[in-house]
Amino acid sequence: MRNGVSVMATAVLAIAAAAARAEVNVGVTISLTGPAASLGIPVQNIVKLFPTEVGGEKIRYTVLDDGSDPSSSARNFARLVEKERVDVIMGSSVTPATLSLVPLAAQHKTPLLSLAASQQIVQPQDETRRWVFKAIQNESLMADATVDHMAGKKIKTLAFIGFADPYGDSWLNVLQYEAKKRGIELVSTERYVRNDPSVTAQVLRILSKKPDAVFIAGSGTPAALPQKTLIERGFKGVTYQTYGIANRDFLKLAGSDAQGAVFAVGPVVVASQLDDANPIKRVAMEATRQYETAYGPGTMAVFAANAWDSNMLLTEALKAALKKEKPGTEAFRIALRDALESVKDLVTTQGVLTMSKPDHSGYDKRAVAMVEIRDGNWRYLSSK
Repeated sequence: MRNGVSVMATAVLAIAAAAARAEVNVGVTISLTGPAASLGIPVQNIVKLFPTEVGGEKIRYTVLDDGSDPSSSARNFARLVEKERVDVIMGSSVTPATLSLVPLAAQHKTPLLSLAASQQIVQPQDETRRWVFKAIQNESLMADATVDHMAGKKIKTLAFIGFADPYGDSWLNVLQYEAKKRGIELVSTERYVRNDPSVTAQVLRILSKKPDAVFIAGSGTPAALPQKTLIERGFKGVTYQTYGIANRDFLKLAGSDAQGAVFAVGPVVVASQLDDANPIKRVAMEATRQYETAYGPGTMAVFAANAWDSNMLLTEALKAALKKEKPGTEAFRIALRDALESVKDLVTTQGVLTMSKPDHSGYDKRAVAMVEIRDGNWRYLSSK
């Protein structure tokens, strides 16, 4: 009888342990320190507002700092998979740190939701990238709208200064393509590192070419350095930036030198200025309301919105995957990957997402708003 009780007790404990593992585990690796901290901190903030239950299952989030470093990001991935036993991972904040995760996602058959923007994270779709998704607009979509704006301003010559990393590479490639299509000549190409203390030499070479406009391919606060240097050195043309500058830290650091800078970004940045008939406005305003209720007026950033939209995508996919498999298994991760790829017509803070086998970003032109920095704020110009 004693043995029977022992066996029964063991069985009860096993059932209890299995039930405890039934919760969905989400890992997050982001840049809370280092050059991209201004991108990662809003994500950490908004994760605290994510739902803790979906489809009757609890959700647990584990957030780790990768210091904007690809090696640290990869170590975090290993820890999240091997120790935390996560079902899905979000991250990282910058393209180099995220690219290091792409092969790991395929290796461990664990879906990865990128919080970095570069389209090379999800393109071209193959056996490796099929495990990676991105609820952020591709550069080609944003560059198309940006260069259209240049053409409308009769810009004929353009200079480029961008990060000397995959983020800068991606933007340079799409910018060259879009500019050539519209007859705009790229007269100068310069690069810099995210933590460079000065870009004076690069800016002087740009100014020697007398371009009508300069495109800056940076993100976060490091994008302020060329912006400020150009103005300090007397540049009178138009400066263009990427959606990577859409946070208040950039505005504070760039100050009045950012006046008149133009960039393409997700509609969430100018949500209150959108037409009431735009379905994106309601979603963007609600996300903004929740974030700014928690963290203060004017604190919402596009990087927080990227994470919010990624979680909207994840929540939608979890509803389907949980009907087929239980969390904590390879079968569940496969079901979740397939569900992510099947999400259709999901209205987010920045557009309408429709995933497919060839497209793991899923946004169209509704996800683009042209914005100008005016008097320390964002001014909506138009949608593309």
